[in-house]
Amino acid sequence: MTFPRHSSGFPRPRRRLVRPTSGRQWMIGRSLISMVAMIVSSASYAQGTPDPQTPQVAPPKETWKAPFGGTFAASLAVLNEYSYRGISQTQRQAAFQAGLTYETAPVSEKVPLSAYLGAWGSNVDFPNTGTFAEIDVITGLKLKLMDDKLTFDLGYIRYNYLGAPSNLFYDFNEFGLVAGYDFGVAQVSAAIRYSPNFFANSGNAWYKWASVTVPLPFIHVNENVAFKAFGTIGNQYVERFANYGIPSNNYWDWQLGLVVSVYGFDLSAAYTGTNLSVQDCLGTQNCASRFILAISKTF
Repeated sequence: MTFPRHSSGFPRPRRRLVRPTSGRQWMIGRSLISMVAMIVSSASYAQGTPDPQTPQVAPPKETWKAPFGGTFAASLAVLNEYSYRGISQTQRQAAFQAGLTYETAPVSEKVPLSAYLGAWGSNVDFPNTGTFAEIDVITGLKLKLMDDKLTFDLGYIRYNYLGAPSNLFYDFNEFGLVAGYDFGVAQVSAAIRYSPNFFANSGNAWYKWASVTVPLPFIHVNENVAFKAFGTIGNQYVERFANYGIPSNNYWDWQLGLVVSVYGFDLSAAYTGTNLSVQDCLGTQNCASRFILAISKTF
């Protein structure tokens, strides 16, 4: 569960389980269960970056004016762990995340195309490597059509891992396309992401992801409280999968969750997991099915 990396729908999102073996780092991808954030905004509209690995409903309503007719949006989140594509990035421990994004005004009323630039960060814990934080730089183009019901987001993320030795090749680039449509009774999104050389020098990598988010207006408290349910499923392919720490070249991740927006804050709970066993996950519980809880605020 990760929080929005930017106010477009493209995310982070954010990875892995790390263990040095004979000088080689083995790791496993993270599962941005950024649900709240992404669902509430994904600044990925988190998993962050997040990834898209989370539902993307709409950009944050809380923005403030910025130079050249643009807007700023920020996010803060506290979670019981940081999960990326189904895998804990903090050894099942707490995570603190923040992001800031600048988005330009649309080109014109007839050309509803805008650009964005942002940064997003979280603590991480990759044992025996010195890695303590992930800082992502995010940029891209966003197109909104049909009264903003149909959205496209073409984006780029640079993942940077503070404290990691350069010879581990943790830092990498990822490109992605996210498309979404709001049917009113439900919002659906799909994404495809590509990295020419994924985390830990693991070669070509593709991530395919889809989500459904359903508002629950029949659960009514007052105008300051709203409920949403969501589900996501994703598949991660990695060319040199041994470098990434998985037993084959792909695995699946999923999540089901609920977001409650309460007086400007978003509280979320999601049940997430992968098809990786404890043995596949280097003998840890970092890929196991589990609950992820979060509280976030966009402004």
